[in-house]
Amino acid sequence: MAIIDDPSNFFNTVLYSGTGSENARTGVNFQPDWVWIKQRNGSTNQMLTDSVRGATKTLHSQNTDAESTDAQALKSFNSDGFTVGTDTDVNGAGGTGGTYVAWNWKANGQGSSNTDGTINTTYTSVNTTAGFSISKFTGNNTSGATIGHGLGAVPKMIIVKRLDTADQWCVYHQSIGNTKRIKLNSTDTPSTGSGYWNNTTPTSSLFTIGNSSEVNGSNGNYIAYCFAEKQGYSKFGSYTGNGNADGAFVYTGFKPAFVMVKITAGQTDNWIMQDNKINSFNGASSQRLRPNSSGAEFSSSNEIDLLSNGFKTHGADGEINGSGFSYIYMAFAENPFVASNFNAATAR
Repeated sequence: MAIIDDPSNFFNTVLYSGTGSENARTGVNFQPDWVWIKQRNGSTNQMLTDSVRGATKTLHSQNTDAESTDAQALKSFNSDGFTVGTDTDVNGAGGTGGTYVAWNWKANGQGSSNTDGTINTTYTSVNTTAGFSISKFTGNNTSGATIGHGLGAVPKMIIVKRLDTADQWCVYHQSIGNTKRIKLNSTDTPSTGSGYWNNTTPTSSLFTIGNSSEVNGSNGNYIAYCFAEKQGYSKFGSYTGNGNADGAFVYTGFKPAFVMVKITAGQTDNWIMQDNKINSFNGASSQRLRPNSSGAEFSSSNEIDLLSNGFKTHGADGEINGSGFSYIYMAFAENPFVASNFNAATAR
């Protein structure tokens, strides 16, 4: 398996200050295909836009809302970033604006139809190098229907959202298995049911869905974000918390640029997101956001350290390190631990 020496060609985080007027945001290092924006200092919508659905088409990870069209949100995907309009969720100024974070992933533009499954996708945008694809499809309410994801590798995590009506964000993760799903928009622990993934593990070409309205309602419109692991770039796994100041260490094989964690057993609690731009060094506390919340960025002394070969939790916070509690995570790299030239990355 080839190692990705420069992960910033496929995932990157940019921070910016709102102006209240339309402007281009640069520094992404590529033309992004999935952009997730959140105002850091205010209670606003999580704004998720992708090139398959098109600019101005937004989703909010903190709720079940259907897709909406916002002409003043993300207006275009550009060669080194994106353009934002005047919507305060992405570009507020003065007392209603402030600071923003944008997480950016690269696929392959709008893409084309994938006919590998029993349901043909309208579009599937695929980046096999980075193990990321975006697929749009129409449901048929048939258990066992399959969708072609185009990755050429088995997805370890899949996020599906219905577009045409309000419904849950449905997440498959290899560590909780094919009989369960967990909701991105909720503090809930995983739910069991064949209606989500039809109790079937994804393959290198297909993922299978049941007949739940969350993933396969009759004539429902859906978007799916699929992720395969790539050495030195991405990891989707699990760990057990220990409730100690010297917390659990999670080996990823790279220096993380972005980590998202969710407790799956022990109690109900939030998802947590942390990145290397908001937290440019490891300290006594870390700044985090919650994808299931519209709330502002918050500081916690129960921090997550981003290390050269993984991440380490600290403290007894149930969101990240409750004693004996189970967690899943997704992580993307800043640097591989060992690059293809055998040089090791360094801790911050």
